Parts: sequence; C-alpha cells; structure tokens
Amino acid sequence: MDAVEEVKARLSIEDVISEYVQLKRAGRNWKGLSPFTSERTPSFMVSPEKQIWHDFSSGKGGDMFSFVMEMEGLDFKGALELLARKAGIDLEQYRHQGARRGPNKERLYELLELSTKFYQVQFSKSRTALAYVLGKRQFSKETALRWRLGYSPNTGTALIDFLQSKGFSEAEMQQAGVTAQRSRGLGDMFRGRLMIPLADPQGRVIGFTARLLADDPNAPKYINTPQTALYDKSRHVFGLHVAKEAIRGSNFVVIAEGNLDVIASHQAGVKQVVATAGTALTEQHLKALSRFTGDIRLSFDADRAGVSATERAIPLASKVGVSLSIIDIPSGKDPDELVRQNPALWVETINKQKYALDWLMARYQKLLDITSAQGKREYTGVLLPVVRQLSDPVEQDHYLTAIAKTIGVSREALDAKLRATPGGGSAILRQHKPVPLPDKQTIEYTKAQDRFLALMVLQPDIRPAVRGVTADMFARAESRQLLATLQTPQGEASQPADLLNSLGDYGKILGLQYEELYQDLETAELHYEAARLRTRLVETYVKQQKKLLASQLETADDARTAELLAQVKQLDALLKRKEGDV
Repeated sequence: MDAVEEVKARLSIEDVISEYVQLKRAGRNWKGLSPFTSERTPSFMVSPEKQIWHDFSSGKGGDMFSFVMEMEGLDFKGALELLARKAGIDLEQYRHQGARRGPNKERLYELLELSTKFYQVQFSKSRTALAYVLGKRQFSKETALRWRLGYSPNTGTALIDFLQSKGFSEAEMQQAGVTAQRSRGLGDMFRGRLMIPLADPQGRVIGFTARLLADDPNAPKYINTPQTALYDKSRHVFGLHVAKEAIRGSNFVVIAEGNLDVIASHQAGVKQVVATAGTALTEQHLKALSRFTGDIRLSFDADRAGVSATERAIPLASKVGVSLSIIDIPSGKDPDELVRQNPALWVETINKQKYALDWLMARYQKLLDITSAQGKREYTGVLLPVVRQLSDPVEQDHYLTAIAKTIGVSREALDAKLRATPGGGSAILRQHKPVPLPDKQTIEYTKAQDRFLALMVLQPDIRPAVRGVTADMFARAESRQLLATLQTPQGEASQPADLLNSLGDYGKILGLQYEELYQDLETAELHYEAARLRTRLVETYVKQQKKLLASQLETADDARTAELLAQVKQLDALLKRKEGDV
C-alpha cells in the first residue's frame, strides 16, 4: 500500500469534504451546496462507497485529493502532504521505501491467506472442531466453506513450521499476528481453537478470531489477532465482505455482538448482518457501514453492558449522520439461538426495530422511579449527556420536549440542566480559496460530454450513438480514451462494470451521474436523452469550429481560404448527419 492508499484508508472522503461543505445524508450518499457555484439547490454529491465527489452544477469531480487541490489551490504533492498530516502519516517512510523497515503488507496478505488454507485443512481432520461446528452450532458444510472456518492444532508450532516451509520469516509471522512469545520461544498464537478468518471489505484475510473448544475455565473463550499493520479492531467490521450486497439491497444493516451470530444469520438467509466482535462500536465502524446504508440496527444484549454500549453509540451515530435503532431479542435469547429455533421470528424481530434514543428512554423508565425527585434526577442525568451530543438541533429539541413531558418537569428546568451538561460547540467550515470557473457555456458542454458517455457505458443498447461523434468533441483525455474504446467492436460489446472499473475514479463519477440522473428513466426516455446530448455535442462543436475558421478566414490567402471553406462544408455535413438513429 502506497502513501495515497494509506491516506484513503485512514480518512473518509465525507469527513475531508465536510470541513469545507455542509453535507447532509441523501440515501447512501451525501449532498450539499456547490462550493464552486452560487446554487441554491444542493447538487454537490459525495459517495463514500465509491470514494469520489461530483459537483453537478460545475461538472467537477474526483477523489479527496482533487477536492483539496481545488479548495486549497494546491498541486497533488501539497494535497498529499496536507491529508497525510491530517491522517497522522509520516510520508518519509514512503519517500525512502528502500531503507524502510516496516512490514511488507502484500507479503502479510499472502501469509494470512496461506494460514487460512492451513487452518481449513486442519479443520477437516479435527473431530472436535467438526462436531462443534456441524453438530452443536448446526452449521452446514457449505457455511463452513463460505466463511472459511478452520482449526488451529494444539501442538505448539504447527503453523510456524508450515509457514517456514513456504519461505516466511519469524519476523513476518509476528507482524501478521499469528505467533506469540512463550516460555520455550516463539509459538503459534492460536492453539486448539476454532479459527474464524477476519476479512477486509474486499475479502482479503487480515486476521483471525479464535474460539476455545476445550473446556478450560482459566482460558479466554475468544482471542483475536492483535493490532497489526493490516488489522485494526476499531475499524474492522466482521462479515462486511459477505454482507455488503445484501445491505445495499435491503438498505439497512444489523450489527450483532458475535461472529457466530453473524454466520448463523447468513445461513438462515438473513445476510445484511455484521458484527464488531471483540470491541465496542466505534465511529470508524459506523463510517464504514454508512458507505452502504444510513439505517443501522443494533442487536445487543439488554443487560447493563448493552445499555451502556447503546448510550455511547447514539451520539456517534448522530455525528456520522446515520439512523441508529435497537432490536429487542425475545426472551433474552441471542441471535444465534433465535435463528436456529425460528428464522422467521428473527426476520420479524429485525423489522420491529426501535429508534435508539426512544428505546433508551423506555429502558430507563422501567429501571428508575421517575415519579420521585431522585428518579427524575437520575433519568435526566443519564439521558441529557446523550441528547447534548446530538448534532441535529431539531432532533435535540424533540427529545428535550419528550423527556420533560415524560417526567413531568418544565422545559425551562430541563434546558437549564442541559446548559450545565458538558458538550462541544458547532463545527466551523474551513475557508477555501476562490476557484475560477470556465464560462457557463463551457461548463454545460463538459457536463453534456460526461452525461453522454455515462449513458453509453451503462446502456449498451444505446452505444451505436457513439458513431456520430468524434474525439475532438471531448475535452478530457479520459473521455477521448473511453470514446475510442466504445467505437471498437470489443468496446461496444463490453459489460458496463468492466468499462467502469477500467476507468478508475472517472468511471466512478460516470456511474454516480447515471445513478442520480438516469437510472429511473424508461428505455424510450434514455434513447431520447442520448439523442439530445449527441445533438448538443455536435452542434456546440460545429459552432466552436466555425467561429475558429471564421477568424482564420480574415487573414487567409486564396489557397488557405479554399481549404478553410472545405472544412466549413465538412462541418455542415456533420451537422446534417447528427440526427442518426439512437
């Protein structure tokens, strides 16, 4: 991973941009007023999922680096240095990679992939692990394979011996978190345990959760890979690589407490379920999930620890801009038990979620005597710090009124106590350097180019329309390159996803434009829009070229005049052909 990738991994694009633009959630994306134009209706979009931004009013777009370059008037190097400082990254380690002694992350990925395969082989030979997974947990063989469950032999150095045979050093094993220093020297970190691989959103293994299978009251039931260059427990969401498509489809996600709860739910067909196993819910977890949905539902135990976790999560959710709700499991069961006994009831329970702060109010109404002065003091003492941290003033006002009504006190008394409750101030947007824009006609022409290509990429049936345009009609190098690809037989037959992936950030911007402008249109409307845009491209191009030729005719000799007039005739012919079939 280079410096740019490291910055993108540590910073979220919506956080970077929100320092300059006030953003509000709009489905999976964020929306705000353009910092480049004086628009009144928000058309500036940020896609956390795609890690890009696009301003529909000016036609600008890109990643977090291009945005900072625009806002601060910096070149790429300056933007990298600014964002690296924000992310706490020392760029010197990347400038002198030959002398750097840090871990080689690609080697660690390879090591962990081999470790996973080793554990899977051992799992197939272990009667204890098979009995636990297939018998007690009632997981199918397909589920065990899908989640790559494994077993770590209790022999001391089985994994070390295997990895050494594959050419890995002890230092690399320690950097990957699969070994531990013991009294007799270096040994396997995990021994005699069910191995559950932890994967990043792309499905690459970054560590393990290991469950004890032996009956040993002195040993911890679960242990995780320690913090490594690849694994950060405060950021990792278990199961996201498997669940992300289901999350997109259902537009919500359930956070369970345990890895095995997640696997059980997926086996039952409820796949929009993940976990933050081994650690409390963090802002980074919520940001990772917010890239796929703004509806997050917690399935935590209703004990004191679960209530405390909810209290901590509510202001975090408000800060990130997601809707947080609570799922109450019937009869105190955990999701795994409920799924095994009645999968349909698990689905029903998920769909009866209650907004988190409403749930918290109802919970403390049961725990406290809110008719007494002491109960009212304790009730407000618990809830006001949570309400104080809500970022939306309308939501904050709603809950202050609701709390006052619930305990029978005046709103004035509650406001006075709120003012005495510690809290932060409002965020202040950073000032940015004014960015000069091209004239309106140029902006509209550039927008037409991108929107035409977005339709050509995402609607293969309309691609014959590219035969009526030329590379000269497109300003950007990537636009001309895409047009050239589409005008080949191979390009005309290419799948949309393949084309978008080959274009990097430009492909993501075209995809975002299509989603926002065209995905809900009927086929006939799409054909009409493609024809309209092509006509606009041709007419604008011809107008620009004729203006240029006219200026050259003023000083041309007879021979040059004949050449220029011939070019004018070619432009007129192009204009007549613009109405071809689309």
